[in-house]
Amino acid sequence: MSSLRQKLLSMVTTQFEFSRGSPLPFGATVLRGGINFSIFSKHATSVTLILFFPGEAEPLVEFPFDPHLNRTGDVWHAFLLGLDPGIHYAFRMERAPNENPLVYRFDRRNIVADPYARALSGNSQWGAGPGRTQPRRAAILNGHYDWEFDQPLNIPLADSVIYEMHVRGFTRHASSGVAKPGTFAGVVEKIPYLRQLGVTAVELLPIFEFDETLLLDSLPGARDHFDYWGYNPISFFAPKAAYAFQSGDDGPVNEFKEMVKQLHAAGIEVILDAVFNHTAEGNEHGPTLSFRGIDNPVYYMLQPETGEYMNFSGCGNTLNCNHPVLRELVADALRYWVTEMHVDGFRFDLASILGRGQDGSVLASPPLLERLAQDPVLAQTKLIAEAWDAAGLYQVGSFPAWGRWAEWNGKFRDETRRFVKGDPGMVPALASRLMGSPDLYSDNLREPWHSINFITCHDGFTLADLVSYDGKHNEANGEQNRDGMNDNWSWNCGVEGLTQSGEVNRLRARQVRNLAALLLMAHGVPMILAGDEVGRTQRGNNNAYCQDNEISWFDWSFVERNADLLRFFRLLIRMRHEHPILRRGTFTARNEPDAPQIDFHGVKLHAPDWSWESRSLAMHMHGRPDHRMEHLYLIANAHWEAHEFELPVLPGWEWMLRVDTSREAPKDIVEPSKAEGLAGWKTYRAGPRSVVVMVGREAGAGA
Repeated sequence: MSSLRQKLLSMVTTQFEFSRGSPLPFGATVLRGGINFSIFSKHATSVTLILFFPGEAEPLVEFPFDPHLNRTGDVWHAFLLGLDPGIHYAFRMERAPNENPLVYRFDRRNIVADPYARALSGNSQWGAGPGRTQPRRAAILNGHYDWEFDQPLNIPLADSVIYEMHVRGFTRHASSGVAKPGTFAGVVEKIPYLRQLGVTAVELLPIFEFDETLLLDSLPGARDHFDYWGYNPISFFAPKAAYAFQSGDDGPVNEFKEMVKQLHAAGIEVILDAVFNHTAEGNEHGPTLSFRGIDNPVYYMLQPETGEYMNFSGCGNTLNCNHPVLRELVADALRYWVTEMHVDGFRFDLASILGRGQDGSVLASPPLLERLAQDPVLAQTKLIAEAWDAAGLYQVGSFPAWGRWAEWNGKFRDETRRFVKGDPGMVPALASRLMGSPDLYSDNLREPWHSINFITCHDGFTLADLVSYDGKHNEANGEQNRDGMNDNWSWNCGVEGLTQSGEVNRLRARQVRNLAALLLMAHGVPMILAGDEVGRTQRGNNNAYCQDNEISWFDWSFVERNADLLRFFRLLIRMRHEHPILRRGTFTARNEPDAPQIDFHGVKLHAPDWSWESRSLAMHMHGRPDHRMEHLYLIANAHWEAHEFELPVLPGWEWMLRVDTSREAPKDIVEPSKAEGLAGWKTYRAGPRSVVVMVGREAGAGA
């Protein structure tokens, strides 16, 4: 018997004192002399605290709570004098009589995890999760970590360039060359790459603890499939243990903190993809891991008589987010990640669900969303909504915001894709998206930076696949290609999938650059999918949620193979940082003196063609004469023919050519010192399916 186990046994048999404790804070709190435990359950009539020795299946000891001594309102609590960190714990919940087992799913045979657990045991090795067979236990941590002088970066959202990435997939490929692949530490090893790229924030796919092996039950015959993306949380406080190289209960927490600290030191913020709309417990046939066994009708939206789960998430259940207890849980979790883990922001998955009432109705002023928007601790934290849900609610441009919430702009994605592929009628839509979508946000007391612009994200085609496939190819998912989006607004440029045709591949390379240029030159906040900058492909799979393999992983050999594309992205991002006029913080209609002016043109100056068959647009961005002057001119020609565009006349200035996607690399984009001067040019010929960007320079000013 180990000395630690002997000490624990000695404590609980001879030195242990079980007293009333305190109802707040929730969870396990290390205090002087012992540990306080607190958990909510309104409908349980009996609660038992179970202590475990780490690594052992059988309980070390169980302590029933006295419903008179150890309960305040709907909170069960106790203080264990003499207990130190290092122990694991869980709960049993019962209800007597359990008159409606479909609604009240209490079962004393189930051991349930504390929703406020800071770490969960039993899933530290990827692919070896407990599944449905083993209970989740919370670990009580020492909590010692030296943050040194780390502080929030508070980069203005308007100045941000976001990079969406998967922690495991970013460095799991053998080509990554890191010592600790697939982990938070692996991300740290790639910080020099992120700095050179120029992004200001990484947005991490879910890192809340989840069990990737649960998916094996739902896809019989597909034993190599995992819940790779992780959109099925089993905890809102605990980081994913399998994403850590460090072992032990404190290892994942400390390794995550070290990653955040090192990213901050490099000037890069951390945004978490937060899933608060459902959990891994699924529908009535799913496992009982935590919430369901603690208080099912409080934590989930149910049909009151049948106990059937409302399914606005498409994942079997929907969290009852506007119940006061759930509002408290979500706010506490976010504050924890901001104050204890130094996270800079959150992207909320299927955030429209957070605006539904307890009966599933859409609320005009959702309490949870308002609370988060007004929370003083979160006042400088970035809040980004995926403004739709799986039940058809689509709120892009109308998401309840209180001037705080930004949105994933799905209309930017769809309409920019359609313009570049050559669909008719898209010029007016493109103009609005390039301006920061004033049609969506200016009447809602929001600004251009409330629009998170993107062409691709984890859910859908990669950028390379968007120009290589007309349809999805998800056969590897084992669902007969039924899963994934059907409306991709993609175009394969003439051949489906890989081809040896030089003509097709050149067109695809140009289309990728066209999409990237429009994304980085548009007002709003650009978000780039990791790997798009080097042409990463998923072989036409637009729903790689279960693919923990080379379909999803970042292949680092593409960094050299597609060095010209990486250079294009780096210089585009650099151009965005160099020119404040691309990052305007307000719409011109607000009469702000520093707001840039935008003029639209067609092939003729002051004559934009808004007609159905038009496929080209020019945009002149410039400052006001009595303030800082800047000039940028963008030509977007999605037509399959070249067009001659008149150039605005700038007295005392000249145009410098920075980007022309119709040119071969390295002339497709150049650094300022190598920009071609266009003094005396009255027109510029934009090639077929191309984007051109010019920068104004005062005559005689030099490079």
